[in-house]
Parts: sequence; structure tokens; C-alpha cells
Amino acid sequence: MSFQPVVPLSGYVGWTFLSRTLESQTEAFNQSPSIQRDADYFREAIGQVQTAEQLVADRRLLGVALTAFGLQDDINSKAFVQQILEEGTIEPSALANKLSDKRYLAFAKSFGFGDFATPRTELSYFPDEIIEAYEARSFEAAVGAQNEALRLSLNLERELDTLATNSESDTARWFSMMGQPPMRRVFEGALALPTSFSRIDIDQQLEVFKERSEQIFGTQEIADFADPDLREKLIQRFLLMDQLQSGQSMNGSQIALSLLS
Repeated sequence: MSFQPVVPLSGYVGWTFLSRTLESQTEAFNQSPSIQRDADYFREAIGQVQTAEQLVADRRLLGVALTAFGLQDDINSKAFVQQILEEGTIEPSALANKLSDKRYLAFAKSFGFGDFATPRTELSYFPDEIIEAYEARSFEAAVGAQNEALRLSLNLERELDTLATNSESDTARWFSMMGQPPMRRVFEGALALPTSFSRIDIDQQLEVFKERSEQIFGTQEIADFADPDLREKLIQRFLLMDQLQSGQSMNGSQIALSLLS
């Protein structure tokens, strides 16, 4: 039987427990037979894949590849996935560059079918790169089956650390965050922005994100969220707002922990 993450509580109390046990839980999860089998198969077979067509033809390989980028729901959209991979990321007209969800861009860039004469699947370290992401995303999905807000928090902690420290301008970082639905949901929740917010002009969205971030967290810079304490405040506020919105009851200890910071 595969290991299932232990998530006994919701909200920030649940997050505190999950953070404290994350190392041991992820280690046990990654040793699950199903995860190991998929990882072993990917490691053995991916080096033989030379084209996007070959990848989408192998459902097991494709499942690992898509899950590594949080795109596992597209497993049956083979033509769509193949087009994204084949067009690559270099040409502005490429589909991956047109989609608002930038996980597709990262997916296409990682495999390199449309960008290089030789795809990145031939690199010796490529299998481990994808498997590491696959294991992390799979664990998050297993947590999300019990508590979606905690899944989003795990995703944010991993993705935001990378985003906040990359070489892009801060405006580009904000747009990158806005183009990644799981991370965006945490920011929108923490900043108390309505679901209809995404319908307004993209530049207006940027200004609102910055203004609300300044009001609540004292900064307009995504780079500042590389600080663990500030990132934890973002997650804490998101989880508290999520509980309030969903009408979840909070006991005395949960309220105390939520207010202590």
C-alpha cells in the first residue's frame, strides 16, 4: 500500500504540522512502490525519446513528464501537448508563449524538442531533474486530495523561492507569478482579491497586486518573499483567509496560532 501524507488538521495549524514533518513524510512517500516504479521507468526510457511524438505516445512517460510541471490533467490532450513541445519556446508565435499559464512554457523549455537539434532528454542529468519535480508534485497532489489549501501552500513555498531569486526584473517576476495559477491563487487569497479580479486589464492587475502587497506585507517586491519569514506570513494569511472564506470553524488553539505572528 502506498504511503499517504498525514494531514490531521487544516489551516495554519495543519501547515505547521506538515512543515515539521515534511522531510520524513516526503521521504516515505517517494519510497512508495508506485512512485518508485514510475521513476525507474522514466529514468530507463526517457533517453530513447527523440521527439515530442514519441513522448506523447508513451502514456507512462508522458504522465511523469506532465506531473512534474503540474499539468497531469492534460494527459489525454495528446495533440495539444505535442504541439506545445514541437513548437518550443524560441519563436514568439509558439503556442507555449501565447498561453497565459506559464507552466506550459517551462514544460516546453525543459524538454527542448522545438528549441534544439538535440532534445534535453539526452542529457545525463535530465531524468533526475524531472523525477525530482515529479516526486514533489505528486506529494503535493496527495496532500491536495485531503486539503487543497495546503497543497497550494506547498507549491508556493517551492515555486516562490525560485521565482524570487531569478534574474528577471521584479515586474517580470510579478507577471510570472500571475501566469502560474497555483501560485496566483495563494497571492489572490492572501491579498483578499475576488475571483473576478483576473478579468481586468493585466497591467491594472499588476498595480493592484503591488499596492495590496505593500499595504499588507510592507513590500511591492516579489524578491522580498525570498525571506523565509515574509514567505511564511504570506502562507499564514492565505490559509487564514481560506478558512474564513470557506466557513471552517477554528478552535482556540488555531486562533491563537493564527494571531501570534
